Amino acid sequence: MLRILHMRRVLFPAVVLFIGAGEALGDVGGAMDGILEITTWGKIWRALTLVDHTTRVVVIGTTVLGAAAGVVGTFAYLRKRAMLGDALSHATLPGIALAFVILGEKRLGWMTVGAAVTGVLGVLAVLGLRRVPRVKEDAAIGIVLSVFFGAGLVLMSLIQQMGSGEEAGLRSFIYGKAAAMLTNDAWLIGVSAGVVLVCCVLLFKEFRLICFDQSYASSQGWPVGLIDLLMMGLVVLTTVVGLQAVGMILVVALLIVPAAAARFWTDRLGRMTVAAGVFGALSGWLGSTISAVLPRMPTGAVIVLCTGVLFLMSMILSPHRGVLAGLIRRMRLARRVADQHLLRALAEIEESRGEGTRVEESELWKMRSWSAAGFSRVMGRGQRRGWIDGDGRQCRLTATGRTLAKRVLTNHRLWELYLIRYADIAPSHVDRDADEIEHILSEGLVQELRQALAEETTIPPSPHVAGVGI
Repeated sequence: MLRILHMRRVLFPAVVLFIGAGEALGDVGGAMDGILEITTWGKIWRALTLVDHTTRVVVIGTTVLGAAAGVVGTFAYLRKRAMLGDALSHATLPGIALAFVILGEKRLGWMTVGAAVTGVLGVLAVLGLRRVPRVKEDAAIGIVLSVFFGAGLVLMSLIQQMGSGEEAGLRSFIYGKAAAMLTNDAWLIGVSAGVVLVCCVLLFKEFRLICFDQSYASSQGWPVGLIDLLMMGLVVLTTVVGLQAVGMILVVALLIVPAAAARFWTDRLGRMTVAAGVFGALSGWLGSTISAVLPRMPTGAVIVLCTGVLFLMSMILSPHRGVLAGLIRRMRLARRVADQHLLRALAEIEESRGEGTRVEESELWKMRSWSAAGFSRVMGRGQRRGWIDGDGRQCRLTATGRTLAKRVLTNHRLWELYLIRYADIAPSHVDRDADEIEHILSEGLVQELRQALAEETTIPPSPHVAGVGI
């Protein structure tokens, strides 16, 4: 009893102090909100912390939608169905308009059903037209996209002429209006996204099979048509629930761009699917947050711009397939080729004049037709790496450089002999072809060339000498 009383004496003041501190912190937080609300940083803070209910609903809804669109869009991207998704998104407009005409009022649930029905009809129309002789897939997509979208615009014009006042806001399905998203809309997107993600996980093996080898799947007895239909059904579901967020014109970007961005980072489908989902979710979060900070910016368009920025960053910065990495690889290859050309030129001179011969740099310059700046760079690299010993007028190979030069010369001669004997190329024409190959020959290929040519010497003789290589 004394212990309980002691605990009460300690805990009661502590609880009172905690509550008082909480109230004080709340007052301080409210005061900070009041101070920050009038500044740009305050708007950013409120958007990042999801203080406002509307911002919270929009951010969560678009983030979940982006994740689902990125995941299912990966399979559509690998199946080369990007334009089919565009036709699907445009085919939903007649369904939205017909649902409004039948009901006479806006009911999101029934309008979503109408969009799904006409979207599926549009996909089936494309698949059916592909089977018609002389109608290719791109033509079928163009026909369905234009006809369905035209029909939807006609119906929208008729609805505008009804003058009931209920048609206001229907055009938000064309351009998207995520800022008007309600809690029920966010729940619909969340449930639909959950269904899409679960189905993609459960059918991952089947989707992967038909994406990469549909013929093999058919030969093994897999229901390719049914699997493909399920995949397109998930695309339809994602497209339909994304209409209000980004609109039918931009929803195809949310499906395809994250997958295209993820493709730069990996060769494995599992990692690509996860990366596409992350890129889609990040695009939705960034776009909706930026739109909350800048209220005049349309949320859907900003989300698509964020996907474009992520795609550009992936295309440029990817370590394997990125533009920057490719430029670096090409620059390194060009430098290696130039270095090896210089070494081979010096080795050929030593072959005729003896090892350790000093060569005029002007003579080397004329041999490879280098520019002054290019020759200076190559010579500087050779001297820094200890391959060449030079004084600005004359140069010669060092011991290390001579070893590398003999290896390059050997690869060049072996490939020249191979082209002469097995490709029936004249000796006067093989030098330039060998220049392009000698830099990428591995040790294994060099040994195979030696065996094929029965060449055991360290450096084969030059085929340009009369009687050699015949």
